[in-house]
Amino acid sequence: MRSINNTVLVDTHEKQQLLNLTSSVCHAVDASGIQSGFVGIYSQHTTASVFVTECQAALTDDVVEFFATVVKDGLPYKHNSPEFSDCNRRNAAAHLRALLLGQSVLVPVVEGKPVLGQFQSIMFAEFDGPRQRELHVQVLGQ
Repeated sequence: MRSINNTVLVDTHEKQQLLNLTSSVCHAVDASGIQSGFVGIYSQHTTASVFVTECQAALTDDVVEFFATVVKDGLPYKHNSPEFSDCNRRNAAAHLRALLLGQSVLVPVVEGKPVLGQFQSIMFAEFDGPRQRELHVQVLGQ
């Protein structure tokens, strides 16, 4: 069994943004030469997430709006208060949004390709941008 590790850099341009990572992940799997196994994608950030969903413009807008509705900006979160936290970014809502999705995705690899459903894409959610983010991509198998 082999393990190939890569770092994928993602540049975001908005405070909250969804980006399609599928082609980057497919490229990493292809470059690994692994035909059968798994690919894991891990966000090394607590205010960003990786998940699987359909990549369609109206849906991505809905997802961003959903998170803004479920986790409101501007509430008196302790993380945003100098009385309770040393974080000056005032990004509690971003942390809470990322908690809802998680930081990793594991996808099977069969015949050298990630196995995704017809409408599935591997997506990155930025909740505290704009920033450059690092994602760890590990392909494991043979």
